[in-house]
Amino acid sequence: MLVGEERNKVDQIWDTFWTGGLTNPLLVIEQFTYLLFIKQLDDIETENEANAALLGFENEEKIFGPEQQNYRWSRFKNMAPAVQFQLMQEEIFPFIKNLHPDDEASYTRFMKDATFQISAPDKLAKIIEGIDKLDLTERDSKGDLYEYMLSKLASSKINGQFRTPRHIIKMMVEMAAPQPSDIIVDPAMGTAGFLVAAEEFVREKHGDMFLDDEQAQHFNSAMFHGFDTDPTMLRIGTMNMMLHGVENPGIDYKDSLSKNNSDKELYTLVLANPPFKGSLDSETVEESLLRVTKTKKTELLFLALFLRILKIGGRAAVIVPDGVLFGSSKAHQALRKEIVDNNKLTAVISMPSGVFKPYAGVSTAILFFTKTNAGGTDKVWFYDMQADGYSLDDKRQEIEENDIPDIIARFKNLEQEEGRKRTEQSFFLPVEEIRENGYDLSINKYKEIEYVPVEYPSTLELMTKLDELNMEISSDMEKLREMLGE
Repeated sequence: MLVGEERNKVDQIWDTFWTGGLTNPLLVIEQFTYLLFIKQLDDIETENEANAALLGFENEEKIFGPEQQNYRWSRFKNMAPAVQFQLMQEEIFPFIKNLHPDDEASYTRFMKDATFQISAPDKLAKIIEGIDKLDLTERDSKGDLYEYMLSKLASSKINGQFRTPRHIIKMMVEMAAPQPSDIIVDPAMGTAGFLVAAEEFVREKHGDMFLDDEQAQHFNSAMFHGFDTDPTMLRIGTMNMMLHGVENPGIDYKDSLSKNNSDKELYTLVLANPPFKGSLDSETVEESLLRVTKTKKTELLFLALFLRILKIGGRAAVIVPDGVLFGSSKAHQALRKEIVDNNKLTAVISMPSGVFKPYAGVSTAILFFTKTNAGGTDKVWFYDMQADGYSLDDKRQEIEENDIPDIIARFKNLEQEEGRKRTEQSFFLPVEEIRENGYDLSINKYKEIEYVPVEYPSTLELMTKLDELNMEISSDMEKLREMLGE
């Protein structure tokens, strides 16, 4: 998370956008992202040039041609404001809009309607100067930057857009462990945080896949898919993925729950934090979802969607509000029964309510399940997360208490979880007991509290001690009177 000086730098840039007439936070984030994109294109080019020079080769991955060198951040950031502004409007912005040659690429489609909305040379110069001072060298820095900017949407009372904390995303991705052959989707992607984290995991753990042309092509064009209904999020998500080295991510405009979404058994891994609050008109919802759970609640419909779009053997790691775990309606029970009886539920991780502050205080959980269409749930692993490394108030300051490393370690060694008592932080639960309790998946339903007996002194001992204290007080008061009398 951004703290201290870096946060102040972002606030100053934000204020410049604001005083320049851009008061819609989503538009500020979009324009901010364009400039970050331009800067990081130059950073990538510089790194490629350095690597080529080190190896004694010609840089064959050029972004900027000989006539476009003035488009590079390192060049135009030092130009006079009027020159910067004209160059940005007339050449640099059109250049990034048409950066991808493939008309079918998601980047090309979403950038067609992009507009540059910074209205004055002095404002642009000040924003460029501010961005140039940001420290974006750390791997997580851009994600932290987005998280902080999106927090401003909540404070501006713009609902529906908030970012899943990056450390929670990374935990889920590490537990899901994407493989080179996976086809990954987030049907409610926002800024593509899950897809970026999955890309980073694959690149780090399976770097040798890039030595194989077919696997490299799969990574760049077929591995990552994300859908959203907000054009701004689609542009930001696409640029985010391209900056992370995915050449043509499968990002598209799609209302995932609507009748227009016919996706079925296409993906091997779902990573998502779908919208929690909201009800849909059942006439607009795809009928196969309603057959699984007849409801208007988006959180239930998205779970039904995940089961439909996964291939047999596909996995899901998804965040749900606590109500999904214990809701007593027929729709809630039918959905849980479908996951437990007809597929394989592996784990339920209960998270504390402060994880999503300052955006929301809702309690949430993470479900890990595999689509089998033939059952397979014999026992379910539960974990009661108490701390995620940050305070659970609106400030979300870093603290020492952090269950995430323990969660990952235990999940990767589930055989060692056998025999744990229900008084512990994690334990297995047999599926028969879950069925007997109406498919309730709330950890509080099954967790046992270990009461430690406390022995108190007898009443006689307490009265004797009280008498002694009263005598001491009386003695001290008498001494004080004598001193005052002198």
